[in-house]
Amino acid sequence: MSTYKHSVTLDIDKCKGCTNCLKRCPTEAIRIRDGHAVIDADRCIDCGECIRVCPYKAKKAFSDKLEQIRDFKWKVALPAPSLYGQFDNLDDIDYVLQGLLDYGFDDVYEVSRAAEMVSGYTRRYLRREGVRKPVISSACPVVVRLISLRFPFLCDNVMPLLPPMEIAGMLAREQAREMNPGLRDKDIGVCFISPCPAKVSYVKNGFMGKKSYVDLVVSMNDVYFALLPLMKKDKTPMPISHSGMIGISWASAGGEASALFNDRYLAADGIENVIRVLDQIENGNMPSLEFIELNACSAGCVGGTMAVENPYIAKTRLQTLRRYLPVTQNWSYKEKNADTFVPEEYFSGDRLKYQPITLLDNDMDAAMRKMQAIEEINERLPHLDCGSCGSPTCHAFAEDIVNGEANENECIVKMRERIRKFLAKDGPAGKEREPDDRT
Repeated sequence: MSTYKHSVTLDIDKCKGCTNCLKRCPTEAIRIRDGHAVIDADRCIDCGECIRVCPYKAKKAFSDKLEQIRDFKWKVALPAPSLYGQFDNLDDIDYVLQGLLDYGFDDVYEVSRAAEMVSGYTRRYLRREGVRKPVISSACPVVVRLISLRFPFLCDNVMPLLPPMEIAGMLAREQAREMNPGLRDKDIGVCFISPCPAKVSYVKNGFMGKKSYVDLVVSMNDVYFALLPLMKKDKTPMPISHSGMIGISWASAGGEASALFNDRYLAADGIENVIRVLDQIENGNMPSLEFIELNACSAGCVGGTMAVENPYIAKTRLQTLRRYLPVTQNWSYKEKNADTFVPEEYFSGDRLKYQPITLLDNDMDAAMRKMQAIEEINERLPHLDCGSCGSPTCHAFAEDIVNGEANENECIVKMRERIRKFLAKDGPAGKEREPDDRT
């Protein structure tokens, strides 16, 4: 039984049992059983691909309600930089930040500020001796979970620095206590405004053994519609923003990697491209690189399923916003050992651990017998990967058969062959006739 708390959920009443999600799930976490989809919690990485492709809107992302922030005495908003790309004709980030204050938040701490700090410390981390290269960014929780489930030899490549959202939460709490010394930690509510469901799961489950500094994760969609009536151009906002070009760039694919001022990097977006890159790295087919930035969503965080705007339109808007910003407002080289120094609190608790999802049996001999049975059944299957049996591929179907979750007779292609043979019999005497192609 999986103990991982997921944010992607299924409404069985809306599900028609089509195979759109089945074919697009990157970890083969979905099956069609009894006329509707079933999500395997152990395999799901909350990437949201099933949400994108479901024509009946049976998949949805669960998140906290914006109203829940009122349960705290001191309320802090953590807007992701992708939020700014959702608004048309926005020429000043302060309008968004002022809108959050007008809604009822007591303070705002931009995630893009923390992103600029992470960029600086990543440059230092890459200079350290003994660091396994290429270093893979830990900013996208989908990628981190994907590696932990499917790529055991890359777990040590994942950067152990906390992602910007987490560091923003930590610094927001420190700032709240400085402004209000009498506040207890439970009085401070830190609310992240997220473009994707994976960050909801991240907060609920923690990061590499470390509890999150964030209390609530709300959908960017909900916040967008709450802010629209509050962002009035006739009201000059307070100068609140402390973000630069580097921080805002993190919302789009390539923004994190380009901030390292290092040409030996690769940036890929879209879950299929991400898996292709990880396969190449694990197989040793990747050129010598220092850093890998991977975003599960197309175009980066602006492409999250909880965002509002078309990701490429949002990306263009952010490029316009960046134009008149300084490069960064949140970095200093005054610390000791400036070449490699990274504050201890910026690191995660543990290294990423491999959690195999393809373990057939705890007993090695039993697992080998099952593997042999799977290959034998797979050889008898048509290898069309049609999904009609309720499994995403013929190999997955063979695995389901061995695990007792399916029956080989459920293969539509093989069933059609049996029907054709039956119809080829002519009468009770068993005289065969040529089968009609129409059958």
